[in-house]
Amino acid sequence: MTAAAELAIRMARASFNRALAEADLKAIEPLLARDAILVTGSDSAVIAGRKAQLMAWKREFASADRLIYNRTTESITISPVEPIAMEQGHWQGVTAGTGRTLAAGSYAAKWREVGGAWLLEAEIFVTMA
Repeated sequence: MTAAAELAIRMARASFNRALAEADLKAIEPLLARDAILVTGSDSAVIAGRKAQLMAWKREFASADRLIYNRTTESITISPVEPIAMEQGHWQGVTAGTGRTLAAGSYAAKWREVGGAWLLEAEIFVTMA
């Protein structure tokens, strides 16, 4: 179960990264739990709920100087007692036009298996560069 769960989470993360690069809200929506929480890296703004996150991404995608965010998984720990997992890694935001990195840092994400799919419940980002 652990190897299959880790693979499923890595595939979901790859799908999320691809959706961010392609500005694809419809691909992001099924990856988020209804009450998902995101804490931003610099100002610790809290974006609570799937709808709020989709609205934030929609605004980001519409920006002329938008960043493309990519998360790189370093580790995934599957809980032996609950259908949850912790992902940790590094992220970066690059300009859509030039590909220049404008921000980067570390992140942690909590995933939960719901109906056979792994959904993001919470993400916290820390800007380090």
